[in-house]
Amino acid sequence: MNAMRWLETYRGTVYRWEVDQVDHFTVAFYFARFEDAIQAILHAVGLDPVALAGSGQACVTADGYVRYRRELRVGDVLHIRSGVVGVDDDGLRLVHEVIDSADGTVCTTFTQGMALIDRKTRARRPLTARQREGALAHRVEPPAADDGPPPPPAPMTDEGFFDASRDAIKPSEINMSGEAGMPALIHRFSASNAHVLAAFGMTPAYSRQEHRQYSTFEFRLSFPGTLRAGDLVLVRSALLHVGNSSIRIGHRMTNALTGELVATLEQAGVHFDTEARRPAPLPPSLRERALQLLVR
Repeated sequence: MNAMRWLETYRGTVYRWEVDQVDHFTVAFYFARFEDAIQAILHAVGLDPVALAGSGQACVTADGYVRYRRELRVGDVLHIRSGVVGVDDDGLRLVHEVIDSADGTVCTTFTQGMALIDRKTRARRPLTARQREGALAHRVEPPAADDGPPPPPAPMTDEGFFDASRDAIKPSEINMSGEAGMPALIHRFSASNAHVLAAFGMTPAYSRQEHRQYSTFEFRLSFPGTLRAGDLVLVRSALLHVGNSSIRIGHRMTNALTGELVATLEQAGVHFDTEARRPAPLPPSLRERALQLLVR
């Protein structure tokens, strides 16, 4: 019964231009696939843009937790299955599993909170009985620890953060709701990572010479605001944790003109040996410099 409620929402492959310097599938391109999956399941439950067009409402992502469990590399084939793990008065909680189609392994999970909102005011709106019924038709059991362990306390302000990315939203980055899509935001967070890592010596030159990179295993996301074509974007970032090989980075994205908080990301990853394909301890000199940059 449970297997019948899962919906296949994407099927495809990893293209050459979608791998990063770690030589695996770039996180922003995961989110391009997730956007396809989201549209497919919203159509299935009756909360897609076409169904909501006459109401002035939209179903948007409020938050998410991503666990990257196994690498996908160039040429790998994959599919996504999606389901509903919870229904509230004004939204629902979805889960997406990225599966290696060659061997059936779940490589990544994305648990996502979605809210039904008024497009003009961004105020939440209640689901109708029909919308709730449509969502419950695709109810699945949540994966074990689908939201991960309790997160460490997050900084309340951006004190100690520094400017790490600055540009403008392009028309090509707008989704069907007329807003900047998740891949556009994730690309900017990834660019910000590079500046944070370089600040303590993990520069591109170091990475090339030592065959070490930053490899992500976890995302915690929130989307309190929105951006449109032409909006100026600022990402401020900081180091939140440094372990033996683990590194946690915080990002806060704002509209550079208004100061509105648009999105936040806490990203956990490791100092990664690209030849052995496993975590490697940070050199003492880099770790010492990183510890001096920590936001307490």
